[in-house]
Amino acid sequence: MNTTKRKLIIAVDGHSSCGKSTVAKDLAKKINYTYIDSGAMYRVITLFAMRHNLIDGDKLDENKLAHLINDINITFSYNDELKRHETFMNGELVEDEIRSLDVSNNVSLIATIKFVREKMVTLQRKLSEAGAVIMDGRDIGTVVFPNADLKIFMTADVEVRAIRRYKELKDKGDDISLDAIRENVKKRDFIDENRDESPLRKADDAIVLNNSHMTKEEQLEWIVARMAEVE
Repeated sequence: MNTTKRKLIIAVDGHSSCGKSTVAKDLAKKINYTYIDSGAMYRVITLFAMRHNLIDGDKLDENKLAHLINDINITFSYNDELKRHETFMNGELVEDEIRSLDVSNNVSLIATIKFVREKMVTLQRKLSEAGAVIMDGRDIGTVVFPNADLKIFMTADVEVRAIRRYKELKDKGDDISLDAIRENVKKRDFIDENRDESPLRKADDAIVLNNSHMTKEEQLEWIVARMAEVE
């Protein structure tokens, strides 16, 4: 049930693998808000580029991607049976595939491209026009919604994030080492924070949530309390 008096726009930014999406999804369900996974949108573009052989090592064929990007349709749906939010690319369910380590290793390359970010920001703003929205990502409070009603910057210790991501992938059956996950987390932090286009940074008016030692329930309670302060 929605516990707020007005339809807020809530921006959740932060480092990779710190649980932004999990908390945002749970919060959206708890207060009956719409959840938009901006990170999934960049992952869809990454998967599309990989399938079309546009990525070679650390090189991306930007010209071909620019030519094809308008052919990519991204939609979201909530699966009542599985109790999860799901992402679709041109009608195809790709929720599990976009969470693979291969996609994770390439998504920062896609996210640095100016025309990709511009297209995603336009779509994100359109999806949020009615308010009562929670969106998580890297630049939601700084670029997409600089006037968001509530901005949260989530983070956690690198080792904590690596272990969480490792358990998530192992539960899905992926054969991957903790060392590989740890290096991926560090690499994504560096790229996200140092890219030219919309680098990851805390908005001046964002509230920091370090969830290294917090349960999901404690995080939800913390955010709901912050929401009450901006009603």
